[in-house]
Amino acid sequence: MAEPALSIRGLTKVYGNGFEALKGIDLDVAQGDFFALLGPNGAGKSTTLGIVCSLVQKTAGQVKIFGIDIDQDFARAKYHLGVVPQEFNFSQFEKVEDIILTQAGYYGMPMKEAKPRCERLLKDLGLWDKRSGAARMLSGGMKRRLMIARALIHRPRLLILDEPTAGVDIELRRSMWEYMRRINQEEGTSIILTTHYLEEAESLCRNIAIINRGEIVKNTSIRELLTELDTETFLLDLAEPVDAVPQVEGFEVEHIDARQLALSVRKGSDLNDAFRQLSERGVRVVSMRNRANRLEELFVSMTSQPNAAKGIDSASRESIQVKETAS
Repeated sequence: MAEPALSIRGLTKVYGNGFEALKGIDLDVAQGDFFALLGPNGAGKSTTLGIVCSLVQKTAGQVKIFGIDIDQDFARAKYHLGVVPQEFNFSQFEKVEDIILTQAGYYGMPMKEAKPRCERLLKDLGLWDKRSGAARMLSGGMKRRLMIARALIHRPRLLILDEPTAGVDIELRRSMWEYMRRINQEEGTSIILTTHYLEEAESLCRNIAIINRGEIVKNTSIRELLTELDTETFLLDLAEPVDAVPQVEGFEVEHIDARQLALSVRKGSDLNDAFRQLSERGVRVVSMRNRANRLEELFVSMTSQPNAAKGIDSASRESIQVKETAS
């Protein structure tokens, strides 16, 4: 079997005050996977990624990138790794093209190889016309795409995306989704995504790990995770207003307003039976939609306990964001 793109064993991080931010986690990300690492603020995501990138010192455990132990040969492991941090960490006054080419230089790419690679990335990401301008002139969404281009210049086999679409409008977000899918499917780039837009994880990723309070509380496929959702809530838009909540045997109904109801459906229930009962009571449904993202409902249920790690992992995130990913 091929080595995992990322293999973590017994990873522990204890801060100076004795707080255990990571409690011996194990995690594998297969080659070619599109993997989601989710968790509330302070759960341990940033500490984990900081250790993988060698920006946070671990207390114990082992991390391998394509079989290369980062403690034994991080320089070689790093060549396989591309990182897109949440915060912008490039010179705002440097030219767009120069930012990419400088990053290529960090990895020893000759200019005759870096130039065409840079051109292709900037064209693919809609930045070619901006190549000669200062980065500070780019919109927020364009700066996000610039960081993706910078992370991909040396053709990494593993790409870490830390909140890559934060603050990006929906149109740009969707175009970035499509690009991420393409490099994963066509180029075989393994991708690890952290995001607070849970619909991104459901739409893009095949497998998922949820971390909470320094422990992996779930590690499975998106498909399997969604089968664990016992109850799904739908918003029903009505043709005519109703004054009272209709009784629907076997289902829970909530009155949102005169023309909208919330219908909770347990796993195994027949949704058509609910519609039949509503119709018999003179309630006509004209449209329906999910009340909340299914993955979000599961995520909240798994991570709803108080998290004392919040301050520690936030500090870890800040230390990661202020450093250059290629350093």
